[in-house]
Amino acid sequence: MELLEARLSSLSVSGRSAPRDPVYLLDLSIAPPPGDTVVASCSDFTLHLHNKQTLRLLQSYSGHKSPISNVKFTHKSANTFYSASLDGTVRLWDVRCSGKESDQVFRSDPVHSFSSFDLSCDDSLLCAGTEQINHEDSFLVFWDARKPGSALLGVYSESHSDDITQVLFHPTDKDRLASGSMDGLVNVFDLTKGSEEDALVATCNSESSVSALCWLGGEQGSGQVRQEQTRLLCVSHDEGLKLWDLESLETEGELTVYSTQDARTTIGHSSSADSVLDYLIGGCWLDSEGQLLVVGGSVGGDIHLFTCDKSGLNLVRTLRTGHSSTVRSFGFDSQSLSLFTGGEDGVLLRWSPDERSGGVAEGEVGSSRQEQSRVKPESLKSESVMRLKSRPHKKHKFNRDKKVT
Repeated sequence: MELLEARLSSLSVSGRSAPRDPVYLLDLSIAPPPGDTVVASCSDFTLHLHNKQTLRLLQSYSGHKSPISNVKFTHKSANTFYSASLDGTVRLWDVRCSGKESDQVFRSDPVHSFSSFDLSCDDSLLCAGTEQINHEDSFLVFWDARKPGSALLGVYSESHSDDITQVLFHPTDKDRLASGSMDGLVNVFDLTKGSEEDALVATCNSESSVSALCWLGGEQGSGQVRQEQTRLLCVSHDEGLKLWDLESLETEGELTVYSTQDARTTIGHSSSADSVLDYLIGGCWLDSEGQLLVVGGSVGGDIHLFTCDKSGLNLVRTLRTGHSSTVRSFGFDSQSLSLFTGGEDGVLLRWSPDERSGGVAEGEVGSSRQEQSRVKPESLKSESVMRLKSRPHKKHKFNRDKKVT
């Protein structure tokens, strides 16, 4: 804890990319070692590739025809990344090529709109979640990522009844998958099982529409034991948070490690408060520290960094004077121990230890907080993707054949 607090306490803006024509930055992904790039999905359906150090824009990729739901680098290559969109495609891009054409395109049924996706830890399996179809069904769709142009491996159709907002593979187990939906359910699957019914090993009730999921744990360094791998963080669209220990399903222990219906109460939620938490973005497991980092913010652009364990949410640091409006995405780079953030002001920031002045990316325009405040977020909004955040929650009856824990 002390090591993490020391590192977070020294973060300051060390890089800034502020384009002339800002768009919302919806999602971020950082290239794995030895990569030196970061990719951001934008509200104008494009993808922007930046140098990780200078944040200079290297390439812009176009091809999607609808809002992009997620973007993710492969685990083993710094040269390729995937993006999924409501246009019903998952696309593979090669950073060594021009941004005009994607390297591969994965499709399923023409009526499918992909609201989430992820890639297994060994880069072999793709899974995308769909929006609800005909007010009835939503689907988990699977492809073999190693076979260009391959047909579908399979589809799960019985586990969710509303938009699937999150699909997340386990960080070390290629056959373990979690999915979250606006129906309030978080499902965990063992993909080694045959049928969907057999593969569904756990169903947890988030009590609200699911916004973000995060697996805790992974390799804890050379020769050390893996820890916390059965724990799963769930953040809801109404700023609730739950931390579950799925091992309890086998041991009959306590499933819920920590739960709050409204995380905003942790540091206050009023216009007069010095440090206001308006929303949660999600969580990130930090291997080097063996801790969970939870990120939230304020509508004015402040970023709140928390740790989270059975004792609850603990505010470690608030980052100010970086963004001028809501922060939508973040990523943590374990190589440089830097935090990358993007939001509705169109600005991509890098926060690094012990650097006190932020640079402006070459060839782009830096803007002060006052200048950024002139940008009207409404003009940049991607309505379909924003709907996942602002859509009113339904009243669900969790009547299912599987036991809901």
